[in-house]
Order: sequence, then C-alpha cells, then structure tokens
Amino acid sequence: MNTEQIYLESAKKQFLYYKTLGEAAMNQVDPEQLFETFNDDSNSIATIVKHLWGNMLSRWTDFLNSDGEKSWRDRDSEFENDIETKEELFMKWNEGWACLLGALDSITTDQLLQIVYIRNEGHTVVEAINRQLAHYPYHVGQIIYAAKMLKKSSWNSLSVPKNGSRQYNNDKFSKEKAIKNFIDEELNKSN
Repeated sequence: MNTEQIYLESAKKQFLYYKTLGEAAMNQVDPEQLFETFNDDSNSIATIVKHLWGNMLSRWTDFLNSDGEKSWRDRDSEFENDIETKEELFMKWNEGWACLLGALDSITTDQLLQIVYIRNEGHTVVEAINRQLAHYPYHVGQIIYAAKMLKKSSWNSLSVPKNGSRQYNNDKFSKEKAIKNFIDEELNKSN
C-alpha cells in the first residue's frame, strides 16, 4: 500500500472512530436529554447533530466538482433545532456520515492533490479532508461533554476510564509489539 492509500484509509478510520464515539455518547442519555440546553448560548446535542448533518451534506455532496458550501445549505437554520425524536436525530446523523463516507470511498489516490473549493477558497483534497477531520471531532467532543453532564447515572467511559490508566497500560504492554492502528481495536469494541 502506498502513502496516499494509507492516508485515505487512516482518514476513513478516524472519521468512523468519531462517529462511533458520538453514537456511544448519545446512546447513554435519555432520549429527551438529547434536546436539552444548558443556557441560551449553548446548543443541545440534537442541534449539534443537525449542524454536523448540514455541514456533511454540503461539504461531501459532489465533493470533487462543486463548492463545499452549497447554495441550498442554510447554515443558520442548523442552529434552530426542529428535530423532534431520537429516531429522527439518528436518521440525520447517519445520512450525514453516509454522505461523507461515500465521498471518501469515491476518492482515488491520484485525486488527493486535486483542488476543491469551500466558499471559493481552494484546498487540495487532502486539506479538505483534514479540515473536516478537525471540525467533526470538535463537535463530537461537544456531544460527549454534554452527554456526560446530562447523564443521570454513572457514565460508561468512551476511552481510558478515570483511574484506569495503570491497568490500561499494563494490558497494552503485556502484548507483543505490533504495527496496527489503535482505531481498529476501538472500532471492534463497538461491533
């Protein structure tokens, strides 16, 4: 596998990892908590999902050929929550991620240096992927933080549990050295 293919595979795994983390966080709260805000200036988990959905559809639809800020996108309305159920929330969540992952699957290694535009600003495909690979985990982190604050009972850690570093490291160092992506193990946990 060449460097370009390794990059594409790694980017896909990173996106899938954050998708999985977001789902694990949202599934720990009661459905009505997905719509709660902490104050007038904060967004509910549902609103964050709606924004991610809108961004993903805009950025990744016809990714290589049209500007990533589509004329049909109404970004401001993404912050006005009109999602009413957990099922609808997950439909939007999955639609956005499917658009992203489908676009990534369509990219070939010889297209990584092709220029794509977001608001008329040229990016290589690599830069456009990296831009979203920074943006989406930022919002998934918000989802996780909000879910932790809203959780009424104990939180199931999505990473190394509090006061669990020694045990986690002992387990890792008890195994032979291997070249592998940590995300493979994390994604297998969720299956």
